[in-house]
Amino acid sequence: MKQSRTSAAPLTLLTLGHFFSDFYSNFLPALLPVLLSSLGLSLTAGGLLVMVYSFTSSILQPLCGYYIDKRGYTWLILVTLPASALTICFSTFASSYGVLVACVAFAGLGSSVFHPLASSLVNKVTAPAKRGLAMAVFIGGGNIGFGLAPVIVIYWLLAFGAASLPWLVVPAALLAAAYYYFRLHQISLTPPVLPAGTGVVWYKSTSLLKLNAVMALRSWSQMALPNFLAVWLVQQGHSPALAGGLLTAYLLGGAVGAFVGGGLGDRFGRKACIAGCLAVCLPAMFVFLRSPEIDLLAWVMLTVSGAAMQGTLPSSIVWAQEMIPGNAAMASGMMMGLSFGLGGLGVAITGALADQVGLATALLWSLAPLAAAIPLTFAIPSTRPPHRPTAAAAE
Repeated sequence: MKQSRTSAAPLTLLTLGHFFSDFYSNFLPALLPVLLSSLGLSLTAGGLLVMVYSFTSSILQPLCGYYIDKRGYTWLILVTLPASALTICFSTFASSYGVLVACVAFAGLGSSVFHPLASSLVNKVTAPAKRGLAMAVFIGGGNIGFGLAPVIVIYWLLAFGAASLPWLVVPAALLAAAYYYFRLHQISLTPPVLPAGTGVVWYKSTSLLKLNAVMALRSWSQMALPNFLAVWLVQQGHSPALAGGLLTAYLLGGAVGAFVGGGLGDRFGRKACIAGCLAVCLPAMFVFLRSPEIDLLAWVMLTVSGAAMQGTLPSSIVWAQEMIPGNAAMASGMMMGLSFGLGGLGVAITGALADQVGLATALLWSLAPLAAAIPLTFAIPSTRPPHRPTAAAAE
């Protein structure tokens, strides 16, 4: 039993946690019609809710990671999932818009704390040679939870009604109990002892800032396509129902790509994996966007695009943690949160451009950030992972 607590069990539990963290984080799109109707809110108010959630769940991740690195705060792993689940599931009972905004904000904050904390724990409980693969498994769990959430929530609402939504808090509570039983909250996040003069402050690490720029550019392209996919398909004369199937293929491809990309990063290096995935994604997405019809080739190219996009993420997180081992949680927050928030700003630019030149042309131009990310990746010096005794993971 003791052996299981120091090997597969922590990674399995953290992956399940990522599944449910991203599961709860994707409730809002499915809940918006119910929330707007129950309080008689406008679409503008709904958009503000999305903006609030995006800020607290993504932009704040590096800040949360900074304080986790500085103070430890591993005990937060026991409360982040239940807090996110409670606030988003009870949002349907909000009596006013202010209460609703508070529920959404706290749900996002729980996600902002969980991601850098859990990814740092993954780093702690995994041998250095397998960190890319372990991070890939962790990320894959989140991708699956994120993709399943809208379907499950919509079915739940239709079958049982909004009043029964709090029952979906139960998995978060059970996971928190499992975290306590397996003592994940007692794992030390004390950074490794480095030789004098070798520590790197995050804001002085040009490599880290370049890597964050790479991931932000990649996130721009990654987020632009699924956000405008349904509109683009309708403009091309296709049925809106087709968008659901294509989006599922894109997300499932991403889940597979994250798993494969982690192993490739361990074997061939973080830089080679990220640059290679971006180089595969660029022509695949171009072929999809230029396809005259949605045939088998288009489906394959879209799936490959999703896989290559997500194939960069495990290596980016582990690479960032290697760059600033004393701020591993903050590094994770920059890769998993801040880069996505910046990518979302890019999507707004794509939307504005679409109003001027048309959506089809704007989506093609959204490949430019992806192309710019490739040479920027090569400009980042390779980093050797720090050598740390894995026995510390059992503390």
